Amino acid sequence: MPFCLALNSSQFAATTRCKTHLCPIAHLRCRSFTVKFCANVAGESDMAASTVRVAAAQMTSINDLAANFATCSRLTKEAAAAGAKLLCLPESFSFIGAKDGDSVKVAEPLDGPIMQQYCSLARESGIWLSLGGFQERGCDDAHLRNTHVIIDDSGNIRDIYRKIFLFDVDVPGGRVYKESSFTEAGKDIVAVDSPAGRLGLSVCYDLRFPELYQQLRFQKEAQILLVPAAFTKITGQAHWEILLRARAIETQCYVIAAAQAGKHNDKRESHGEALIIDPWGAVVGRLPDRLSTGITVADIDFALIDSVRAKIPIAQQRKPIDFWKSSSL
Repeated sequence: MPFCLALNSSQFAATTRCKTHLCPIAHLRCRSFTVKFCANVAGESDMAASTVRVAAAQMTSINDLAANFATCSRLTKEAAAAGAKLLCLPESFSFIGAKDGDSVKVAEPLDGPIMQQYCSLARESGIWLSLGGFQERGCDDAHLRNTHVIIDDSGNIRDIYRKIFLFDVDVPGGRVYKESSFTEAGKDIVAVDSPAGRLGLSVCYDLRFPELYQQLRFQKEAQILLVPAAFTKITGQAHWEILLRARAIETQCYVIAAAQAGKHNDKRESHGEALIIDPWGAVVGRLPDRLSTGITVADIDFALIDSVRAKIPIAQQRKPIDFWKSSSL
């Protein structure tokens, strides 16, 4: 498996937080209001590191919270043992229901017991976790939020992103999905600093909307794009790697794509193929078996990001939105 040296020049800005929450949340956004929780970050150190190793997980979640946590725990320990500073888990890592409505029933707030387990796991393992696609309780009993949660190695929630683009699709040769029937769409574009650089957050179906990743790169200054997913078998076979490599090339960012894999139940099957892609579009991490449970590991090379961006300076060559508004069609 190819590895590269990493040079991370980013500095992590400490967040002011209080001591009252075991699993604190920096900023919880819910439509028209903001709730702030805080945690103690006294003594937080400079996040710069010469080499940054990351890992992407592949697993087959089922309708058993304890079994899924056991799998995530094992993968986290494997990633930590491999020297990874960040492990990315896929969408719906904690639960995939066997029946429609099951996910809404298990949805919890971000300070609930399910997320507390994962905060403790990150703290005990000494690793940052990207938890892509947690069933966060919505604003009513009939809805949840598909929430990407970033937890640091002290067990604190650093930031969250709620999936903007919901999977309302009639899959050719497959079934009809309507995520919007039980999920509230997010509105905020989120990037967060980490030991592995500046992370741009997304979830699964977001991958088909390049404008989100353009915003993450050019407005939020992301260096790594996270795409936790549960791509269907049919759409994954056709589009998964192509779209991921396109997002990497057009943003000149690393892409880390954790994936659900295989049969979850009689109705649902995921494509698999966890990938790590560099800013030139080359795959630098891939799980050998598309249906297995495991991790793929790669070293992030920030010098490569700088080199690609310097040689092909698209950030300076992009046209402002006013140019397109005024141009003739």
